[in-house]
Amino acid sequence: MHLNPYGEYAILLAASLANDWPPDRAGIEARTRDFGMTMAFTVGADDHPETRAVLDGWLAVVDAPHADQRAALLNARMAAIAAYPRLTDHDGEGWHLHYRDQGQSLAHVLDAVVSVGTALHLTTRGMSRLRRCEAGEAPGDLCRNVVVDVTRNGRQRYCSVRCANRAAVRRHRSRRAPERREEQPTVTSRE
Repeated sequence: MHLNPYGEYAILLAASLANDWPPDRAGIEARTRDFGMTMAFTVGADDHPETRAVLDGWLAVVDAPHADQRAALLNARMAAIAAYPRLTDHDGEGWHLHYRDQGQSLAHVLDAVVSVGTALHLTTRGMSRLRRCEAGEAPGDLCRNVVVDVTRNGRQRYCSVRCANRAAVRRHRSRRAPERREEQPTVTSRE
């Protein structure tokens, strides 16, 4: 039984777009297909920049420092795009809920799907299970990827194995640094 069609795939789609922004509208639509969206989107001239603006607004939710701020931002997003939920059977895929009106732009549809999906993810998994990669917090590391924590234990901190490994190497080297300083012979000058 599939109870939450807007939760995980929608927030993973948003993270995918944030972490690897497509160069054009076709790339955005292809990504929606990769994440299981089957509906046709109304084509608009400004779909690419409008979808970018939607994503930037969603990133403000990701970057909110506290749960209450995150909830306020997300509630405002959902109020702005709200439509009554409706049953639909487009494409013969089976009956399911949509949280948007028919014939809306790609950006508006993604705003609705991602906002509701994010709300479902945060309320079912936990308000802290959406963040930036912790590797980006280290000096000199520029990783700013979004991490959607879908793990059982709720402890995913890095966007990839690569970032987790780099962080582990940094921690290891920082622990060994004091040992190396003690092992270094001191050089004295001769006069």
